[in-house]
Amino acid sequence: MKIWCVLFVVCLYACTSSYEGVPKAYYPLLDAAFSKAGNHAAELKKALENCPAEQKEGMAFLIAYMPERDLKSLSASFLLENVGYAYRAKERFVWAKELPDSVFFNEVLPYVSMNETRDNWREDFYNRFSRYVENCCTLEEAIDSVNRNIRDEVVVDYNTKREKPDQSPYESMRQNMASCSGLSILLVDAFRAVGIPARVAGTANWHDNRGNHNWCEVWIDGKWYFTEYYPNRLNEAWFFADAGKADKNDRQHAIFATSFASTKDYFPLVWDSTIHYVHARNVTDRYVELYKAYESALLDDGNHVSVKVCMFKKPVCTLNSDDRVAANVDVFCGADQMGGGRTAGPHRDMNETLEFLLEKNKVYTFKYADAAGQDKAVDVKVGEKPREIKLYMQE
Repeated sequence: MKIWCVLFVVCLYACTSSYEGVPKAYYPLLDAAFSKAGNHAAELKKALENCPAEQKEGMAFLIAYMPERDLKSLSASFLLENVGYAYRAKERFVWAKELPDSVFFNEVLPYVSMNETRDNWREDFYNRFSRYVENCCTLEEAIDSVNRNIRDEVVVDYNTKREKPDQSPYESMRQNMASCSGLSILLVDAFRAVGIPARVAGTANWHDNRGNHNWCEVWIDGKWYFTEYYPNRLNEAWFFADAGKADKNDRQHAIFATSFASTKDYFPLVWDSTIHYVHARNVTDRYVELYKAYESALLDDGNHVSVKVCMFKKPVCTLNSDDRVAANVDVFCGADQMGGGRTAGPHRDMNETLEFLLEKNKVYTFKYADAAGQDKAVDVKVGEKPREIKLYMQE
């Protein structure tokens, strides 16, 4: 009996000694993580035991919530470097010092956003982007500076010829190209490297079934704002009107934001629907409410008008519903994209049209692909009154 008691105490000590300096709330989570890690658990325990006391909880958070693939593969050195430089940013930048622990742990500390390759980017990105924010005094200034400089720093542009949609930072930088998802991952990592809370957000499919899109969100004083790799002001982007039509009750048409900590939901990865370990929150309501307020303000300011767009096969018989074509149309003012959408096809109500709210007395370019797959661009002057624009797949 005494031998069993001694063995129990020894085993208990061996377990809890790894948790020295870690809040007890993490103990069952760490136990479960080490169990999933199997033979690799020793590497994770090494990371936890060797990190500085003030970084213990951060390391425990990562291990507690990391996907099983990482529990079985990430090295102690990888984790120690990631956590060390995250805390270095927290100590250096005033906005990072003021972050709640929950935000720092979930939106700054993580080394990954989705299912991308686990690049060891933290030290490199800390060195790259610190110089852009070292003279900033607020989160808003730091966000703007990183956003304005990231493209020239990493030399990556959007391109459908990229190798895969879910590229890691270095995969994108090697090719100098990425999808919207790859660009979002790059931007999130750049933000996190200098202590800016960030996460990927997106939809599996727009309300009119034009496809998926992912972007970035940043946290400021308790609120989340959206931005993109090619910057506009916060909460302004070409997709805003589409986001305002999202449906929270339909996974395909809802908007989700990633989370490293466990949630009750997962992010819809359109390139691999079998992956459910990317935790997420349904944030559709926020976008719908934001756009309603934005739309109301535009209608009330007197400077914007409704522009409705219809697509037809040819410039004849345009009153016949069978002549209508469902097609993707993007609208630009100069180089800036103002929005996009899909026109109503032959089986939709004749009163249904693609609608934009555009500023008066400006020239806009409507871009689409014609029946032969050739890019078309039609310039239209928008005046003082609402108008309807007819586009054609064949001239």
